[in-house]
Amino acid sequence: MAYIWLISAVVAPLVVLAAAPASALDAPSPGRLVAQADSPQLSPDDRILGKADAPVTIFEYASLTCPHCAAFEKEILPQIKTAWIDTGKAKLVFRDFPLDGSALKAAMVARCAPPERFYGFIDMLFAQQTSWGTSGDPTASLGRLAKLGGMSDEKFQACLKDDALQNKILAGRLAGEKEFKVESTPTFLINGKRIVGAQPFETFDEVLKSVSPKA
Repeated sequence: MAYIWLISAVVAPLVVLAAAPASALDAPSPGRLVAQADSPQLSPDDRILGKADAPVTIFEYASLTCPHCAAFEKEILPQIKTAWIDTGKAKLVFRDFPLDGSALKAAMVARCAPPERFYGFIDMLFAQQTSWGTSGDPTASLGRLAKLGGMSDEKFQACLKDDALQNKILAGRLAGEKEFKVESTPTFLINGKRIVGAQPFETFDEVLKSVSPKA
């Protein structure tokens, strides 16, 4: 059974999230797993995985402390990447939806990396999630991972003090919740279709086929 990571409270853009992670709940009933949805628009701040001109866009709303987001990253995304992203038929855009203070800090670190290293940082943070995501204060662990990713300690410390970046991430989370009705992580918006939870590859494949331009 697929699972989702449920939002515990509404977060205003300027409010720092609590350090404790949210609670995991069972996925919604099958009828809610795929539904119609409004489609976000690309912004200059978005990091794109794949070809920028790919006709289908997968918007992923995820929290870096969400274990089911990590499961998607490990088990499902490689299949989507092989079948759809590497072939130029789709691109993925990761949208930060931090559910706690640790996820917010990790999101800031990834955003401070050079654009070409962003998805490398996302991969690393999900892969090492158990080493930093359950800590009361993940700063030291995130610092070690940032260093492994080539970020200097000076840049890491400055990154975590960047209030403008923090507010931008929280504003993006609030927009996802208010404008696109994101209620749990991971949530995917794909050309007018919504997928909730780390569903099997077959679910994504079916939706991607349904929204792809017909030859």
